[in-house]
Amino acid sequence: MLQPTIPGPDPDTRTPKFRLPALACDAHTHIFGPHAKYPYAEGRPYTPPDAPLEDFRALHKKLGIGRAVIVNASVHGTDNRVALDAIAESGGTFRAVANIDGSITERDLRDLHEGGFRGCRFNFVRHLGGVPDMGVFHRIVAMIAELGWHVDLHFDAIDLPEYAELLAKLPVRYTIDHMGRVKASDGLDQLPFRTLIDLMQRDEKCWVKVCGCERVSSIGPPFHDAVPFARKIVETAPERVIWGTDWPHPNVKAMPNDGDLVDLIPLFAPEPALQQQILVDNPARLFEF
Repeated sequence: MLQPTIPGPDPDTRTPKFRLPALACDAHTHIFGPHAKYPYAEGRPYTPPDAPLEDFRALHKKLGIGRAVIVNASVHGTDNRVALDAIAESGGTFRAVANIDGSITERDLRDLHEGGFRGCRFNFVRHLGGVPDMGVFHRIVAMIAELGWHVDLHFDAIDLPEYAELLAKLPVRYTIDHMGRVKASDGLDQLPFRTLIDLMQRDEKCWVKVCGCERVSSIGPPFHDAVPFARKIVETAPERVIWGTDWPHPNVKAMPNDGDLVDLIPLFAPEPALQQQILVDNPARLFEF
């Protein structure tokens, strides 16, 4: 029996007050295991409790979510089967973002593309292993450009200014996870957030995921101090913003209730047209639903 090193998600998800539009997409979410079928990688940075496909589907049914993008988490290493199999069972309602390394071949990438993957992820976050091999990074970015994929990037806020010029020169679209993981207590004028907004303004390849309010918040549930950051992101480039739950919320300070996270949406995107854009139209365009 594997002993988890992090807690699982809130088991009592409440039905949100905010009603999501039809085909709303959870564009950043994970499936963990079950490890008996999809083993966790050796040397993984943490061990989660299983959060399998049936729990994933039950959550989305309760929240009113119609589409999802599975970001294959670091605990599964470069084994993307858990997401590949989920897509195959989804009837066209799931897409995924892969974890890959320098051993990937063009044929492997083509197989993932045909299986419903539309991007790959690189972690720069220190507690998840830090900076990847940049030679491998640039080689893989060149390979995915041929497929029209984007690269999904996970940074610590403090490091974002250092990478801004590299990002602007990328030959592919890129998504920045969790609003750049900025700290709400550092205010809207902090350098990492100004860097993020500047990238959105000057680089049409830059997309931002308005997710992880529980990571940005400094005061805890219901994470309202993250709303001004999300609102500023939405106002800056609404055509390049997507939203996600980040279920089952690995490595968070305060475990959120996913119903609370859905109810934050009308606070940072109050207009129905904006909600449709962020929740339905933008992810459909980026992930080719």
